Amino acid sequence: MNTNHLHKHFKSIFFGGNWTDVNVSDTIASIRVEDANYNIEGFNTIASLLYHINYYVEGVLPVFKGNELLIRDKYSYDVTEFENENAWEDFKAKVLYNAKELLQNINGLTETKVFDVFVDEKYGSYYSNIHGIIEHTHYHLGQIVILKKLISRQKK
Repeated sequence: MNTNHLHKHFKSIFFGGNWTDVNVSDTIASIRVEDANYNIEGFNTIASLLYHINYYVEGVLPVFKGNELLIRDKYSYDVTEFENENAWEDFKAKVLYNAKELLQNINGLTETKVFDVFVDEKYGSYYSNIHGIIEHTHYHLGQIVILKKLISRQKK
């Protein structure tokens, strides 16, 4: 396993260059707070999905610095509506900043460390967590793309 491949796949889902030609940075760039908070009955909002994606990226960062894993799945959608465009833009910047931080940490993994236990055996390895975040991000990014289209059509 080459950690460069893991780094490349993580980078591409957030900043482009993947097989699907869809990435977080480009997708969220044009989303305004009104659309981010827009609720279509029965669906998560774009804001809640982006919060959920970031929850795991931000949540694993302390582990790379030798700290505990403090996140819990039950809190992964605990977001309130963004009050204004500035708050939304700040959050989008935070999401991309956290992705860059995790990229740096992935880049620092050795070929052996990547398969070490991540906090506890029940959480698997560093590899399985990073790969899981990549898959998880693809899944929810697809939902964001669909919601953008639905919201755009409903507003016409």
